Parts: sequence; structure tokens; C-alpha cells
Amino acid sequence: MGKQLYIAEKPSVAQEFARALGVRAGRSDGYIEDENYIITWCYGHLVTMSYPDSYDPALKKWSMDTLPFLPDTFRYEIIPSSARQFKIVSGLLSRPDVEIIYVCTDSGREGEYIYRLVEMMSDPVVLTKDRRRIWIDSFTDEEIGRGIREAKPLSEYDHLSDSAFLRAKEDYLMGINFSRVLTLKYGSSIANYRNSSWSAVAVGRVMTCVLGMVVRREREIRSFVKQPFFRVFGNFDGIKAEWRSGPGSRYEGSPLLYRDNGFKKRSDAEELVRILTESSAQAVVESISRKKEKKNPPLLYNLAELQNDCSKMYKISPDQTLKIAQELYEKKMTTYPRTDARVLSSAAAKEIGRNLNGLSRFQPAAAFAGEILSGDAWKKIGKSRYTDDKAITDHYAIIPTGAGLNAYQSLSELSKKVYGTIVRRFLSIFYPPALYEKTSCVILCGNERFYAVARQLLEEGYLKVAGRPDQKKNPSDRNPEATDESAEEIDSTSDICALLKSLRKGKQLQVRGFEIREGETSPPKRYTSGSMILAMENAGQLIEDESLREQIRGSGIGTSATRADILAKLIKIGYLALNKKTQVITPELLGEMVYDVVDQSIRPLLSAELTASWEKGLAGVADGTISEQEYLEKLTGFVTRRTNAVKGLTNQNAMRQFYDRSAAFYKTQTSKGKRREKKT
Repeated sequence: MGKQLYIAEKPSVAQEFARALGVRAGRSDGYIEDENYIITWCYGHLVTMSYPDSYDPALKKWSMDTLPFLPDTFRYEIIPSSARQFKIVSGLLSRPDVEIIYVCTDSGREGEYIYRLVEMMSDPVVLTKDRRRIWIDSFTDEEIGRGIREAKPLSEYDHLSDSAFLRAKEDYLMGINFSRVLTLKYGSSIANYRNSSWSAVAVGRVMTCVLGMVVRREREIRSFVKQPFFRVFGNFDGIKAEWRSGPGSRYEGSPLLYRDNGFKKRSDAEELVRILTESSAQAVVESISRKKEKKNPPLLYNLAELQNDCSKMYKISPDQTLKIAQELYEKKMTTYPRTDARVLSSAAAKEIGRNLNGLSRFQPAAAFAGEILSGDAWKKIGKSRYTDDKAITDHYAIIPTGAGLNAYQSLSELSKKVYGTIVRRFLSIFYPPALYEKTSCVILCGNERFYAVARQLLEEGYLKVAGRPDQKKNPSDRNPEATDESAEEIDSTSDICALLKSLRKGKQLQVRGFEIREGETSPPKRYTSGSMILAMENAGQLIEDESLREQIRGSGIGTSATRADILAKLIKIGYLALNKKTQVITPELLGEMVYDVVDQSIRPLLSAELTASWEKGLAGVADGTISEQEYLEKLTGFVTRRTNAVKGLTNQNAMRQFYDRSAAFYKTQTSKGKRREKKT
């Protein structure tokens, strides 16, 4: 009987497969082998797409005459630094004694691409062998064993492979053609303006769209004009309530108002206070209502949500979070990180007791896991909102496996925090909702109404493990742009809650005075590294509400596997700046100049909706609803039209007005070649 060959993405993963298969042999020269198994590995990509000059040496020189560059057949080459390992892997693939090949690269589009490239560049004899795909969510022995038992023929992943190759061709064609044509057209104007000898214009399908999001947000902030507003509060026997215009109010529909709960001018707010003070009107409770509200545990983490939370809580960048998540995955502590799903699969839900039992031996989570296991809620998780096979494409959410805990002490303090965050989110779904009591009161003073709302936590529910969110104690800290309902929540301390509970409809209250609080409208928020990942996931929309984010999921920019790298690249090439302490992202002057160049030449590259549609098209290829040829024709047509359009433009000199507009917000360094710094 022939041998089984396992091809992993990294040496560390190969070791996990060797251990799970019981292979005792030591590492040989690039592989592990015993009498039954051979286990080898890639180092990420071993093969890459060839540059244009490999097609024709003349293409090494950038020229308008050779654009657009659209090869009939794409060429690939072995990465020089990986040539030795490629030779080992390709040699093993074609060995006569290898009967079955198991593809164990990461279970996703990029992992599929890594293997298919190697196979494509190897001896065609490999295509005659039994090739199977292992698709797993973690590196526990049980999951590896399941993956081997249930491995499907590699051909079942051909559509995914097509999508992977098309994604690479898309990035290649757009990157080479658009970067070259824009550099040739505008590179000199950018270089001259910056006092540098050379300036390439780097653009890409996703990264240019992200650059556009950041620049547009910065310009919205610059053009924002603050508007002051003045709110009136009354003190009624210790209850502080906020005035609001409504039916019967002398200010209903008045142009003096900012929204319905404030004035544009202090003098108008003072006039209301004067009228109320001089009228000696009695205050009476017009209405009082109490209702219970439940807050469910949030859905589980996908990569974008984890990156956003880690950016907020630990002030780390998305690529740092991904590296830690990958580390935890490779140490068998968590499931596959590059996932867009926030729910469990029904198969995973059936085995969830294994995860909980493992966590019961993890001291920080032992008490919670034990409490969960002592009940029966965990047995019903498969029929809850946290399990949904339809919401899963490749992998379910990121959860702790309950295994690999012997590696916990070797983790950095930051990695321990991220692991703890994943554990808390996972455990929280087995707890009941948090229960609040909301008391709303309307106080009538003359013909004017004042509103007070208090919200008190009655039962912690899942907050017992997830932790209670910070609560703003100062009413003036409230977001003035908030919805009317949240604007009413003046205070939620226990004293105020008790005071409101004591009220009854018709009760008269003593007027203790009025006060005016000044506020001002706020400009849009700058993106942070975490909120940018969420905005990319949601097609350019920064949506704070979790339920709304779930409604439009599936139309994102980039993928969970690539978003952090794209952001890191924009920072590395000097288009964006990242404040490491706050994780706030802002544009650099060069980034704004490139934005204006693209805006005046290939504007669709800045469109989040268009970029998301390309990604959706790739998903269509992956699921077989769009053919590879159909997608490629659309792609080459787009590249051809846009490249030729830029070649015909004559607006280079006109770009200076746009550069000047942006440069006004940066300090100019006079020494040649130095970039301009932002004004402080």
C-alpha cells in the first residue's frame, strides 16, 4: 500500500498533524516521514505571479505604449527564497510511492491558492493521484482526526480555487496597469511638488478604496462647523429632567430650536427659564411608565469584531490582533481566526460540551464553565440565535477549543488578554440576558414638558462573565447627537431610580429651579484601526449597532484574511498614519495627493460599493454562480477602459490646486525629499 502525503501551510502546523497521526519520526530535510505517512509544509507562498518583464524584457521599462498589460496566459514563478522548500514539496508530490495527497493548508481561499500554485508548478503526474482536501476549524487532535476522516476530493474546491486565482489576477492587473499609468501621468507632478526625484503612485482594488474612506472622513472633519446649542433642565424635588418641545409647547416647530430639546442661542433658553420661573407654575407628573428590558449576549467573535474590540480595549492594530489570533489557533487554543461568521455550525454546537469541559480546567474561567455545565442551557445552544448554518461560509465563529491550555503560560501578557476576551465572549452566550428596568417620567410644568428616564440593572445575566459596560455618570457627557430615547437617560444611579419609582401619575412636585447646559455639535469621528476594519467589512459603512451590522454582512471590502494587511501597507508606504496610543488613523499629505489623483482619473477605485461588488463577484465564483470566464472578461474590460481613459487625460498641471488645498493642513519641511508633517 502506498503512503499518505500531508501538505501543511507552515512547519508548526505540520508538527500538529504529525502528532495527531502518531508519527514519531523526527524532522528530515523539509519533511517528516515514517512507514505510513509523509508530512511536509510550505512557508506560506512558495510560488508567485511573474512581473511583466518576464513576458518581455522591454516591459521592465514603464511606458504608456505598453499599457494596458493584459496577458493571454498568466505566468508564475517560484519565489527564490523558497526554491529549496518548493523542490522538496514538489518532489514529494510526484514520488511514486505517494498514493494519497491530503491538502492541509489553511481552510480558506488563500490557503487553497497556496497549495494550488505548488501543484500547478509541479510534475503533472500529481493530477493523476488521489487528492483530498482537509477542512478543519482548529488543530485539536479530535478536529484533525475528523478532518482526515471527512476529507473531500480536492475537485470539490475547484470553484474556490478559481476564485483565489481570479482574486490574484484582479489585484495584479489593477495594481500593475493603474499604478503604472497613474505614475507615468502624475508621478512627476507629485514628485516636483514634494521636492523628491521620484514618486510612484501605488493603487489597488481594495487599498485605494480604504485610502478614500480615510481622506473623505478627514475632509468632512475639516469642513465641519460646530454649532452651539443650549438645553434646559429642571429640578423637581431632586429629579432632574430635560425640557423638550412638543404638542402644547410655545416652541413647537419653532426655528429657534436645535432639534426639539435645545436652542440655538443661549438668550432663547434664558427666555424659557424666565417664563417658567415667573409663571410660578406647578409641576405635576403627567405620566410615568415602567418596563422591563432584556439585553441578549452579543454574537460570537469573527475576526473583524475581535480586531475592533482589541483596538478599543488594548490599543493594538488589526494586524497585531490577527497575529495573536493566529498564534492561539496554532497552539490549539482557539478555532480558525480568518472567519466572517459570528455563529456556530450545528455540528460544532453538538460538540460544545467538549469546549466547556476543557475550559473548566482553565482557572480564570473554571467557575463560569462549571456553572454553565451544571445547568442545561448549553445543551440547547444548537437551537438558539448563536447557531446558524446558513450564516456560515467557510468557518464558524472564533471560540476557545478548551484545549492547548498547557501553552497558556508561554503566551505574552497581551496574548493572554486577547484569549481571555475570546473566552468571555464565548461563555457569555450560555448565560441569560441581562435584565433592566426602565422608568420614564413626563413632568408637566405650565404648558412645557420635562422628561426623565432611568435605567437600572436588575439581573446581571451574561454581564456576570462579560463584565458590566462603563456607564457615564455625568449627564453633560451624553452624546448630543444621540437618538431621542437615549437622550432622555439623564441618570441611572440607584438614588434616581428609587426616586422615579416613588412617583405616581398626578403627583405634584416642587420646582427647585432651572439650569441651562451648553453643548456643541460634534464632527464625525476619525476612524480607528478597529472601526476601519468594521467599516471595510460593512462596505464602507461605520455601523456601531451590532444588529444593523449583521443585516448587511456579506458585502464587505476585502476579506477577513486581507483587511489588516491592507491597512498596514497603506501605513507603511506613507499614505496613512496610525497613532499607536489611540489607534486613530489619519491621512498623510502623500495619501491625500494620491487620493486627488485617483479622484480626477479613476474615480471608481475610491468607491466602497464598487469594491464590495468585486468581492461579491469573487464569492459568486467560489460558490459556482459566476463563471471564471465571465468574471475575467468583466475584469479585463474594466482595466482596459480605465487605463485608456487615463492615457487620454491632460490634467497634470491642474492637479496643483488640489495639492495646495491639502498641503495647507500640513507643516512643510524644506529639506529635499522630506515629507510634510501634519499641522498640530
